Amino acid sequence: MAELSLYERVGGTPFFVALVERFYDAVAHDEILRPMYPDDLAASKRHLAMFLVQYWGGPTTYADERGHPRLRMRHAPFVIDADARDAWLRHMGDAVATASMAPEDREELERYLEMAAHQLRNA
Repeated sequence: MAELSLYERVGGTPFFVALVERFYDAVAHDEILRPMYPDDLAASKRHLAMFLVQYWGGPTTYADERGHPRLRMRHAPFVIDADARDAWLRHMGDAVATASMAPEDREELERYLEMAAHQLRNA
């Protein structure tokens, strides 16, 4: 029997939508990160949720609508220094910490988020 993806183990799309919602609730009030986002956060929320859904084994809506993620290219216009990376990780970490999930799934998700945040740093 095939192993379930993290997407399936955590409850699918609703899990990632709620995670992203909690993350953006903090971003909306963050003096470092908020200026990097448009006034209306709806598209940013949708894009991040779709990306995470796809990355963790769910539907490929992100790629179908936006093509290859090209994360470094998409983030290149923004100055992402250590402070921005740390703020992003803090808010995402808080969002993950409040999620209901198995400890091993939490660790897997946190490892990926940390790696991604470090890779997107460009200043």
